[in-house]
Order: sequence, then structure tokens, then C-alpha cells
Amino acid sequence: MASLKELKGRINSVKSTQKITKAKQMVAAAKLRRAQAAAEAARPYAERLSGVMASLASKVSGDSAPKLLRGTGADKRHLLVVVNTDKGLCGGLNANIVKAAKAKAKALTAEGKDVSFYLVGKKGRAPIKRDYADCIAKHFDTSDVRNPGFTEAEAIADDLIERFENGEFDIAHLVYPVFKSALAQDPTVDQLIPVPSPEGEGDSGDAVVEYEPGEEEILEDLLPRYVKTQVFGALLEREASEQGASMTAMDNATRNAGDLINKLTIQYNRSRQAAITTELIEIIAGAEAL
Repeated sequence: MASLKELKGRINSVKSTQKITKAKQMVAAAKLRRAQAAAEAARPYAERLSGVMASLASKVSGDSAPKLLRGTGADKRHLLVVVNTDKGLCGGLNANIVKAAKAKAKALTAEGKDVSFYLVGKKGRAPIKRDYADCIAKHFDTSDVRNPGFTEAEAIADDLIERFENGEFDIAHLVYPVFKSALAQDPTVDQLIPVPSPEGEGDSGDAVVEYEPGEEEILEDLLPRYVKTQVFGALLEREASEQGASMTAMDNATRNAGDLINKLTIQYNRSRQAAITTELIEIIAGAEAL
């Protein structure tokens, strides 16, 4: 049985941990409002850009379409761009993203496809490396940037497009969390390259529109921008998801610390009462012996 000194030390230790988790929870809550606003503000732009691209893509067909739209003509080599966080203490967020990435890789492998990984963020590296050590194409580090933004998204997109142009892969999939609420961040897998042609948006009554320059020239500029926008949106969703998951995890940790403190306090009081009772019995027995 633990001594009174050991119990007192454990109580103080848990109280110190509780202060840290409470502070982390408050910081995450403050950051969440900004990250959530940024992620939600970017969604309409991405949707509108997708609609414009659909209108243009519906007027381009065959070999005249840019390579980013028509693809390589094969689907053998797949690249999974996995967007994880750089920091921990955010519950099962990174584990869920890695799980979704591994499930996609397993499904592609079962179909006879070659799979490689392009890892963004630090926390997803170790679990993916354990199972796919020879399939990691690159680690893109964002840990030295306080708030990763469009500059980092542009660098990632440019690197991916260059690899695609060099024939390193046929299809790239983006694996990232979508922020729903502080309690829910859903891992999502979307095709990134070649850019999928949205269906049902090209025939919206705008057939009389004439583009200058032509659709092919506009798509040449629009498609790389679309890829950058998708990666940028994934980074924003990651930031919001990280703060939401962190706030929830730290709230649970704070509550658990409080429960543990109560249990240890009860145990401490019982041990202290037993020690006092033992001392009284010894004093009374000594007095009677005299």
C-alpha cells in the first residue's frame, strides 16, 4: 500500500497535469475559432472554382485537353497524399487519417495497383512507415511554419504537378480530415490528379458563352490553380480539425484528472485516518501497560 507521502506526491503530480491540460484546452478553443472560420471561408471559393472548371471541361475533349485533366491514360501507379498534423495531443485524429490512408492503399493493392505515399505533417509518418517503409515518396515538413497557408500549399501542389509531368504516378489521391465540429473530423479521400471532371455542372445553360482565349488555354492556367486550392483547403481543414480534436481531448483529460484526484484524495484520507487510529491504539495500549 502506498505511503501518505507517495499519495500526496501523486495528487500534486496529477494536479499539475490537470493545469496543463486545462491550459491546452483553452488555447485550442481560442485557435479553433480562427481555424474554423478560415476553413469555412475557403469552401465556397473551392466550390465555385470547381463549377467554372466543369463548364470549361465540358467544352474540351480528347487530346486537346490538358494533361492534368485527361491524365496519362493509365491507372497503374497511385500516389496517396496524406495530410496529418505536426503536433500531438489531438485524440484519435491522426490515427483515423492513417487508417483511411491504409484502407485506400490496401484496396488499391488488392486491385493490382502500385501505391506510394506523399506525407504532409509529422504525426502520420511512423505508423505508415511501419507497413509501407519502401513506398514513401517524400516527407513534406510543415512543422517549421506556425500557420501553414497558401505558400506551403503552392509548394506541395507544384511538386506534385512536377512529379506527375515527369511520369512518377498516374493518379494522386488526397487524404485529409474534414472539420465537422469539435467532436467530429471525418477522414476523406478525394482524387486530386488528374483533376476529376465534375458531372452535372457543365450543362447549366451557359453554352452561349464564348471564351477568349480558348478553353484549352484557360484550363492550362486554371487546373494548377485548382490543385493548389484543393491542397490549401486540406491544410485549412487539417488546422481546424487539429484544434477541435485537441480541445475535445484536453477536455476529456482534464475531467479524467479531476476524477483521479478525487479517488487519490479519498485513498489518502483513508490511509491517514488508519495511521492516526493505529497511533491512538498504540498510545492507549502503552498507557494501559504502565
